[in-house]
Amino acid sequence: MATRPPPPPKIFSDKRRLARRQRMLAVTERPSFLADLMAEEIIERLAFLRHEPGNPLVIGDAGHALARTLPPSAEYRDISGPDPIDLERPLPSDVHDLIAVFGLLDTVNDLPGALIHLKNALVPGGLIIASFPGAGSLPRLRQIMLAADGDRPAARIHPLVDNRAAAGLLQRAGWADPVVDSYTLRLRYSSLMALVRDVRALGLGNVLANTPPPLGKAALARAETAFTELADKDGRLTETLEILTLTGRRK
Repeated sequence: MATRPPPPPKIFSDKRRLARRQRMLAVTERPSFLADLMAEEIIERLAFLRHEPGNPLVIGDAGHALARTLPPSAEYRDISGPDPIDLERPLPSDVHDLIAVFGLLDTVNDLPGALIHLKNALVPGGLIIASFPGAGSLPRLRQIMLAADGDRPAARIHPLVDNRAAAGLLQRAGWADPVVDSYTLRLRYSSLMALVRDVRALGLGNVLANTPPPLGKAALARAETAFTELADKDGRLTETLEILTLTGRRK
């Protein structure tokens, strides 16, 4: 009798992921540059591939950045709201000719399973484009948090997928014509608090299942000092976001 494979490790907290997303959506003046760039990337790929969807599914595009490009039939879903979607559970099969995913995939516990579910929701020949932060993201903030914790470092920024691992996951999930690309954003900040505000407003905060202890006054002071030491002569720090874009089809 065949044994069932063990469930994937519980790296991320579903409850914290949902709460982080809801807090992000509640920010009235949240920065839109990341969603806008992801939308531009998707639009360019659709034009290059000459793919004109008739029944697309868009996941995570809270501001409907693709609304002017896609047909009125486009379905917009999120992990929160009145019609939530769970990327780690099967979706209705053979429905959509395009699925576009904004973020979200960087904090699922079963990423291979999520990629399989997304593929199966496509009709044959359907296209999927998914963008999310990759392994080169937030290196300065990682340094700052390590300095803040001193001799007792805590996991404050979750692990991220790199290009090579993403390519292997696409093959494992059975995507046809898999492509993994990445691009880098460099952002300038005049203070640690400004950087942290953007991280939260962009929905990039920590959702690890093992919650790290809060930073005390001494740790926060060390973090501020580390920011100053890493900043340029003009007092501004350059932070990096590396965005992975996964493209593929269903056979």
